[in-house]
Amino acid sequence: MSAAQPHVRAILALGSNLGERAGTLQSAVADLVDRPEVRLLNVSPVVTTKPVGGPQGQPDFLNMVIAVDTTLAPLELLAHCQAVELAHHRTREVRWGARTLDVDIISYGSVASDDPVLTLPHPRAAGRAFVLYPWSLMDPQATLDGQSVAELAAAAPDMSGIAHAQDVPQGQES
Repeated sequence: MSAAQPHVRAILALGSNLGERAGTLQSAVADLVDRPEVRLLNVSPVVTTKPVGGPQGQPDFLNMVIAVDTTLAPLELLAHCQAVELAHHRTREVRWGARTLDVDIISYGSVASDDPVLTLPHPRAAGRAFVLYPWSLMDPQATLDGQSVAELAAAAPDMSGIAHAQDVPQGQES
């Protein structure tokens, strides 16, 4: 990577429904920004959500969103997110199954890509309140593909299953 790589604002969604969920999220945020190419800009409140898709009977998720400033290219950021997932014992056995940690890149600046490895913006984010609602709390003016994130959250089918996680420390803007 050259020193001329531009800084880009990226939105990352984190979720956990196995193990010590709150501790995992807190540690994952620290791990994601524990390199000079990724700087934390903002952290959403943590919300409790029902699982969307996947096998029945999964535990509830804790979900949050962070904004980062990065000089990593999109696929480098994806590799970094996946390394952090692996460090937190993420396994990929069942699609949308229970997991210790899930980190998704929701948006990467204004990049639009249909790359099957990393589609940007995230192809299902606009219909997922578990991403949109914490993002709207973090940044009430946020937009996704030109639409208000708050309005998208309100219209998302899973919005009724969201509650604020009172026992989880909330981040501060840095």
